[in-house]
Amino acid sequence: MTFIRRLFYTLILLFLTALILRTLFFRGPVIQPQPLPTSPIIDMHVHIAGLGYGSDSFISDEMKKGYKFDYYLNAFGVTREEIEQHGDQIVVQKVAKLIEQSQQIDGAVILAMDGVIDKNGILDKTKTQVYIPNDFVAQQTAQYPSLYFGASINPYRPDALALLEQAKRQGAVLIKWIPNIQHIDPADEKIIPFYKKLKELKLPLLSHTGQERSFGSAIDEYGDPQRLKLPLSLGVTVIAGHIATTGETDQQSNYQRILGLFDQYPNLYADISSLTQINKLGYLNTALVEEKLKGQLIYGSDFPLNNMVLVSPYYFPLNLTLNQMWQITKIQNPFDRDVALKQALGMPTSIFARSSELLNIEN
Repeated sequence: MTFIRRLFYTLILLFLTALILRTLFFRGPVIQPQPLPTSPIIDMHVHIAGLGYGSDSFISDEMKKGYKFDYYLNAFGVTREEIEQHGDQIVVQKVAKLIEQSQQIDGAVILAMDGVIDKNGILDKTKTQVYIPNDFVAQQTAQYPSLYFGASINPYRPDALALLEQAKRQGAVLIKWIPNIQHIDPADEKIIPFYKKLKELKLPLLSHTGQERSFGSAIDEYGDPQRLKLPLSLGVTVIAGHIATTGETDQQSNYQRILGLFDQYPNLYADISSLTQINKLGYLNTALVEEKLKGQLIYGSDFPLNNMVLVSPYYFPLNLTLNQMWQITKIQNPFDRDVALKQALGMPTSIFARSSELLNIEN
């Protein structure tokens, strides 16, 4: 009984100490919260998954055996059994329903994911961790007025230029890369024709920047934002995923490495997806007041990661009141919850509106 009493008193003391510290250091949002835009809010960074039931999608055995896999499926709101029974399209159906039920989000860009291409120009299934083909995503998004096609094409495919033109005809609003896992070097001059075709077709390139830890393995040097100088110099509209807020290159944080590029290239943008994750605390506050990023930030959620324990309003005790944290937590729809959290943290109206403007999406 003595031990339990001591534990109880210790917990009370810790709680009171935390409450006092919070009272002393509470500063609220870095920018006074603004109203949401009257124009459509488009979430331009939404992932899906597929296991090869009714599509050519697949996930590597290594990933399926990993502890993260079932957490991802749970965040999508599905189980392996449901996918096996109803097909890969059930994941898209779940996302479409969430968007339809959302009170804040008007649409979402669903991202395909190409794989690793070997030296013979063939998809290397042994090195590809996630593969979600363009045709599947194009077909599925065409069925829902609130979903938009985000294509993914590895530029090392022999027919990459033809695939770009096909994706454009299918309604693609952007091209998505995760260079770290697709083994794409954005600075490789061999893919200049691909970049020129992107510019010709007016397709933005959404490219992950920074370290990548959502997958089993990654070549993180390909996530160095400085490697994006090549497409930027050619006039491609580049959206740097996550503002390079993870990892470092040459003993410099990737975030610092990208900031200088905004002075040089007005065609460089960055999305704020994942910036509320626990492993990136502080970055959203920093980004919102960074002069170099003014007018260049775009809204995205990185769903389903925002629907996992990685993200919670309770991770922001110095910016949000207890009532705000509680009210945001009670929001059931993960897209509405994401908007509410970022709005409360001070994300301005313009960032919420910029996705539809940049991608020329009318809803």
